[in-house]
Amino acid sequence: MCGISGEARFDGTTPDAAAVTRMTEAMRSRGPDGTGRWSDGWVALGHRRLTIIDLSEAGSQPMVREDLGLALVFNGCIYNYPQLREELRAAGHTFHSTSDTEVILVAYAQWGEDFIDHLVGMFAVGLVDRARRRLVLARDRLGIKPLYLAETAGRLRFASTLPALLAAGEVDTDVDPVALHHYLSWHSIVPAPRTILRGVRKLPPATVRVVEADGRSRDRVYWRPDYVRQPAHTGWDARDWQAAIGDALRTAVARRLVADVPVGVLLSGGLDSSLIVALLAEAGQEHLRTFSIGFDSRGGEVGDEFHYSDLVARAFDTDHQRIQLADDDLVPAVRRTVAAMTEPMGSHDVVAFHLLSEQVARHVKVAQSGQGADEVFAGYGYHQPFVEVPRHRAAEAFAEVFFDHEHAELDGVVGPAYALPGDASGDLVGADLTVPGADTALDAVLRLDTHLMLPDDPVKRVDSMSMAWGLEVRTPFLDQDLVTLAAACPPEHKVAQGGKGVLKEVARQVLPAEVIDRPKGYFPVPALRNVDGPVRELVVEALRASAARQRALFRPEYVQRLLADPQAAQAAAGSNKLWQLGLLELWLQTHGVR
Repeated sequence: MCGISGEARFDGTTPDAAAVTRMTEAMRSRGPDGTGRWSDGWVALGHRRLTIIDLSEAGSQPMVREDLGLALVFNGCIYNYPQLREELRAAGHTFHSTSDTEVILVAYAQWGEDFIDHLVGMFAVGLVDRARRRLVLARDRLGIKPLYLAETAGRLRFASTLPALLAAGEVDTDVDPVALHHYLSWHSIVPAPRTILRGVRKLPPATVRVVEADGRSRDRVYWRPDYVRQPAHTGWDARDWQAAIGDALRTAVARRLVADVPVGVLLSGGLDSSLIVALLAEAGQEHLRTFSIGFDSRGGEVGDEFHYSDLVARAFDTDHQRIQLADDDLVPAVRRTVAAMTEPMGSHDVVAFHLLSEQVARHVKVAQSGQGADEVFAGYGYHQPFVEVPRHRAAEAFAEVFFDHEHAELDGVVGPAYALPGDASGDLVGADLTVPGADTALDAVLRLDTHLMLPDDPVKRVDSMSMAWGLEVRTPFLDQDLVTLAAACPPEHKVAQGGKGVLKEVARQVLPAEVIDRPKGYFPVPALRNVDGPVRELVVEALRASAARQRALFRPEYVQRLLADPQAAQAAAGSNKLWQLGLLELWLQTHGVR
């Protein structure tokens, strides 16, 4: 719901107020409703506000409680703040607002660093404990809200976006060769803590970092569910799992209605968003606003899913809006989308989310969306074979179905200055998949998808594109309790019926069968998936620009081969390699990275 920023100094000097202002103003779109700054000698905070809860000035940030010796900037929403507020009142605390922001401050006053364990929601937090001279940084369990860091000798800066840190200046903007390896291996995903730039890192999801005034810091990972069978579920059959997951999803959807403004739904017409609409209607929500987007068809590929979204809208009598866009809208939208990207994102549907968010933000400030269901409930096609894969072969099998480039290929893709002697991406995946706490190969893969890959692909994509228009998007399928329950669910219930089997059974109680049993769809943007016409010209221009030649990220002969052979541009995993390369260069050039 906001953009946060800050600077801490460890060398005895005061924070650079102008730099904090530049960071804050660079995030104006994330918080168009207000701004604020605060300083306390060694640390300064900045904030841009999107008013969702407590629309009064009492909810403004940075929020300072002199009586508690605490100051805070916060981005996100605490869904259980009304319950926490009552619990803290009973413990003797008082409140001066009705905001969830103040609940975080008082929770820290009550529980110290364990405050984070009590929060249910999506959040990035920067909290100053003035008495202890500590800066406490924290990120939510699934990494829904971002927190970027730039650390140099004697100084730490943080912000909700990477471009905000660039606006502050003095960032090492060299491309990180390991991050580039990840980007080219995993559909442009660069997992935390790295970013594509050497000088910027991300606080990992489910992490609290306590930074002392002398620069020392320590991290605590406060949540990561085990993907194992639990004794509490002994004897459960498919119907028991269906009932439990249905109840958990209903709770997740209801939690995300907490707001002092109306809440809509991004309705793609797929199972996940349709199920959210159905459960909201079941809970008594009337005149729900729903939104769908479509593009021109091309080469036999349909550019919208209006048939299904219309079906759901009619079934639940929503106030539905179709948003139809033409290919002519895409090229200028690509440039605006790249400018809004907090990191380079190669998925073709990122532009669609940007355009959809622009339209939706004209009508509502908050919307629910179905992101995360595929990772949590094994909805992708590549999940199916893992039922038969031995546990010890998980890493090898994952590389076969997911990697865009094998390590051996990458020497022929990247310029000599960015070549790595070892397989950084394969090593990271292998290490994650062999960590104890996952019973089967599929359990391990779903854990990796949900906790390593997902925060830096669909989650980051949705947050960046929606917040570019001051729209807060909430994701019920990434509810912490639902994810924990799904992690314990036997894999066979998830891969049943071609994927998301247990979820489909929940849906059969409330949705038309045509929506449940339809072929799996993706956000259709044919002109971008195929990278042709004006979009191709944009990519070629970026790859041939003087900045690209000087940077020499990619071998010219490899780029030329992709340009000459459209078939070569398609990765085995379905991503477009030409778009992946061109998008990275376009992002670097757009954000002034030299």
